[in-house]
Amino acid sequence: MTVIFSKKCELALQAVLYLASQPEEMIFNAKDIADSLKIPKEFVSKILQSLTSSGIVNSKKGKNGGFSIGKKPSEIYLIDIVKAIDGLTIFENCVLGFPDCCPEKPCPVHDEWGIIRDEAFKMLSHYTLEELRDKTIKKIRQL
Repeated sequence: MTVIFSKKCELALQAVLYLASQPEEMIFNAKDIADSLKIPKEFVSKILQSLTSSGIVNSKKGKNGGFSIGKKPSEIYLIDIVKAIDGLTIFENCVLGFPDCCPEKPCPVHDEWGIIRDEAFKMLSHYTLEELRDKTIKKIRQL
């Protein structure tokens, strides 16, 4: 598990990267996605369904239903997925949970966390799913 994201967000990132690495307009059921990523099937449907309202994922019900990427991979940034699942509070609040943590009243790790937080936000805001396509395919093949 990562330090800053929930398990739900981690799995959402993986599942959406998977969908974006596949031919557009293809529909995948939750079992196929879970099997390909070696992640629990029980979570895949719920996680991807929760991304439909943001337009990141499309959902089709029925026998031939499943999930597909909702926008062009070049239009989806990693931060969009994080925002849809966990929100952006980790980039706004104290990592230790202290209320009113700020430069005037810093927590014990305020300055160090600020650097890490800002760099993580920049990285997540920089990369689109399209830019990560080849690396995603390579990683999935290694699973």
